[in-house]
Amino acid sequence: MNPTRRANVIGLGLVGGSIAMALRERGWTVSGDDADPGRARTALELGAVDRVGLDATAEITFVAVPVSAIPDQVKRALADTRGVVTDVGSVKASVCAICDDPRFVGGHPMAGSELEGLDGADAAMFDGAVWVLTPVAHSDDASFATVAGVVASLGAEVVALAPGRHDEVVAVVSHVPHLTAATLMGLASERSHEHAALLRLAAGGFRDMTRIASGHPDIWLDICAENRPAITSALDALIAGLADIRAVIDGDDREALLDRLVRARDARTNLPGRITDPTSLVEFRIPIPDRTGAAAEVFTLAAELGVNIASFEVVHMAESNRGLAVVLVDAEVADLFRGGLMARSFRPSAAPLT
Repeated sequence: MNPTRRANVIGLGLVGGSIAMALRERGWTVSGDDADPGRARTALELGAVDRVGLDATAEITFVAVPVSAIPDQVKRALADTRGVVTDVGSVKASVCAICDDPRFVGGHPMAGSELEGLDGADAAMFDGAVWVLTPVAHSDDASFATVAGVVASLGAEVVALAPGRHDEVVAVVSHVPHLTAATLMGLASERSHEHAALLRLAAGGFRDMTRIASGHPDIWLDICAENRPAITSALDALIAGLADIRAVIDGDDREALLDRLVRARDARTNLPGRITDPTSLVEFRIPIPDRTGAAAEVFTLAAELGVNIASFEVVHMAESNRGLAVVLVDAEVADLFRGGLMARSFRPSAAPLT
């Protein structure tokens, strides 16, 4: 009989509570901790956690606190537990620079809800979501493989990026969209004083675009402070883009406007999705070279090439002390992935999944 796997969750709000519930649903024993003792008790009463406090023997600890509090809580988890530690903050460069223990792997699930706290927690929150991991040069391969495996078991698609690259990308796809939605909502609210029917006339498109503005405002203060350079750069690009399309409309350049709208529609249509057909998969078996962070490089390369990894695990090679990464990718990108691996001095073998 396999022993029960054990985990800690520090911070029992929306995301932390959802992680705890998802782990318990999969048979884990979960210990939970929160700066607010009342919230921790509520999590216990709701069955989100099995006990309150930290389990020193836990295999993994998730730190799900506000961005500014993450470094201290990660250091606490590393000191008080023996397992791997990861976080869920949406800014990665700062925490990865401060927390240089090989047992720490930065993380960011791209999932959430308009609801707040435990009231919005949902064990299914990560089904189909992208969960970014941000390993660095000193990240331990075994730690990375553990975090990636646990995250994937929660239904998420794992993507690996360098911390700084993550912050640049997330500024464009998450932080600036939220600020844009908040600004547009503010504009509509101001205009509603002039036109009483304006907000009543707000149709589906407007509601869809501004939905994220209903999120918890407080967390954005830390996010904007910690990721200021990337956010301001992305805002500059957005402002320039809006100025460009303003000029096109002001000049009544119908051809240029149509070109921009078509390119935007095509880009939206071609957003990558998850792999769903097992018969279209190729299994790569990749011996892990004897260098720190080699397993994480496989994921980082996949992200750079735009290759979705459907499944990932590291297994032990009986004939040596080295590991073997077993990776499933879409057959359409198998040659691209193989070439990238070989360029990085990996020696993969590949075969269609049967």
